[in-house]
Amino acid sequence: MGVAPSGAGAGYRASRTLPFAAEFRRQASRRRTQLALGFMVLLPLIILIAFQFDTGDDDNGRGEFGSLVSFATSGGLNFTLFTIFVSASFLLVVVVALFCGDTVASEASWGSLRYLLAIPVPRARLLAIKLLVALTYSALALLLLAGTALLIGTLRYGWSPLRSTVAAQLEPGEGLLRLLAVLGYLAVVLLVVAGLAFLLSVITDAALGAVGGAVLLWILSSILDQITALGAIRSFLPTHYSTAWLGLLSTPVQTDDIVRGAVSAICYATLFWGLAFWRFTRKDVVS
Repeated sequence: MGVAPSGAGAGYRASRTLPFAAEFRRQASRRRTQLALGFMVLLPLIILIAFQFDTGDDDNGRGEFGSLVSFATSGGLNFTLFTIFVSASFLLVVVVALFCGDTVASEASWGSLRYLLAIPVPRARLLAIKLLVALTYSALALLLLAGTALLIGTLRYGWSPLRSTVAAQLEPGEGLLRLLAVLGYLAVVLLVVAGLAFLLSVITDAALGAVGGAVLLWILSSILDQITALGAIRSFLPTHYSTAWLGLLSTPVQTDDIVRGAVSAICYATLFWGLAFWRFTRKDVVS
């Protein structure tokens, strides 16, 4: 076999190693991917069924949550908004952490990571492809959750104006655009979880540690954000603007915190991804 002047085998192109489509198919065949995406479809169905068993007789302790349920059953858009509301603070965090935290650490735990590098796949390319695939599946999970909720909610409750406790009634067309904006902002905020989980996945060979560590740190940040004694420090926490998407439902739209939250999330995610690439390109991979 011929050898190029650079020392590489004839015909070898680093850009052709580990194609995005090949890694996408590999991850699609994994049980955790199938279960995670399947649950994104199943959750709206569970919520819909739960509403059918709600007789509305027991109002004690329902309070604000009970009023949200009444909004959820008033139309497909409202049902979708409710589904996003109950999923955003924890479920979506876990799913994104799963896709991004399991991707490198699992290869190391299986002992297959060194074989990928021996193909040879450049380390930076391997990490970039795995990150892109993980982000793609994270976005797909978010779209499946919202899309399924919108479909079954509309079939069950109809195509009605979007209502919320912080805004005037919005016509279905405008309401749909607001929901898309909410999904876009949530996707940006969840980049922090993606970055943190990906960094931990590079540092440790235990996939569960990377996923669980990212989720626990996110929860810790949320707890600290509730401590008002921290004052201005709270605004630097990655979770401080995690609920700013509610401003997209107000009349008029409140964008100040949304802009701050987007900038904060992108900065944190860029920092975590930068550290992940720096660590992996210098790591002694033995597994």
